[in-house]
Amino acid sequence: MSPPSPKLRSWRDRLRQIALFEIGGLALITPPFAWVSGVPVAESLGLLAALALVAAVWNGAYNSGFDRLEGRLTGRTADRRPFCLRCVHALGFEGGLLLLTLPIIVAWTSLGWLEALVADIGLAIAYTIYALLFNIGYDRLFPVDGTRPAAAGPGHR
Repeated sequence: MSPPSPKLRSWRDRLRQIALFEIGGLALITPPFAWVSGVPVAESLGLLAALALVAAVWNGAYNSGFDRLEGRLTGRTADRRPFCLRCVHALGFEGGLLLLTLPIIVAWTSLGWLEALVADIGLAIAYTIYALLFNIGYDRLFPVDGTRPAAAGPGHR
């Protein structure tokens, strides 16, 4: 018998998570992408905003599906995910996103397929690290059950 399905994030919480993730990602990743790729900043911002839209849809679908599958298999909520599984989660997300975004990069820029693949892999590496750190922070700030961990006061461990 499988464990009972744990509580999942609400749609409102998931939308907040996606919005904060994508806004932070644009702010952090656009300047270095423009510098390394040679694509002008305005064009890079437009491209990365389009990719962020694709990523936002993928984010909602992938995270909801992963959380549901993990919950059914383990009875655990996403905020209790072990580090190793967080790494698998981040790599799976970025691998799927790479397949969705490569054609967009080629169409949007003057980069060839190989250059676009290198650029997309660079974005995937940067966003994988960012996703791992962002989701750890988000889960700590906004636990699934809605309670925030109490700050330890004097005399508490």
